[in-house]
Amino acid sequence: MLIDIVPVGDVAGRVKREASAALRTIYDCDVMVHDRQEIPAGSHDPNRDQYRAEDFIELASRIGTGEKNIAITPQDLFYRRRNYVFGLAYLDGSGSVISTFRLQPASDGLSSDGGISTKPADEVFSDRVRKEVVHEIGHTFGLEHCDNSRCVMNFSPTVREVDVKEENLCGTCQRRVL
Repeated sequence: MLIDIVPVGDVAGRVKREASAALRTIYDCDVMVHDRQEIPAGSHDPNRDQYRAEDFIELASRIGTGEKNIAITPQDLFYRRRNYVFGLAYLDGSGSVISTFRLQPASDGLSSDGGISTKPADEVFSDRVRKEVVHEIGHTFGLEHCDNSRCVMNFSPTVREVDVKEENLCGTCQRRVL
């Protein structure tokens, strides 16, 4: 199984490395990092000053060469009526996306962004990136949101919930994927 990471916009090397390592660890797959792509034309909504997440999924599906493809972008994403999304994927699809925009801890490093971590800001950010990339690729494997609050597939609408859950799939979700 090959998962292709498709950086869209200026994605830091550290983000690509964290995402790649998490996917290899959790899904025991090969990971490739694609060349940087430009932000999809027409994806910006000027009224919201955000980008349509589904346009990034379409780009990842079209450009990516893996069986599963995930766009990673620093842009602020939304989906339909949601104010924002950390990521988006379609169940059993080949494309997905995560945004690092709202995963950055507060600049004071004290997680005043609503998160609950006591780790240094750079570790908090790396943890969040790993969890979100594993979560969205999980959806492409057919996993729905899990009721287990510690499972990476638990629905996480705020960074507080992202910080609480683990990077791993619970036993039930793991059995469904493997």
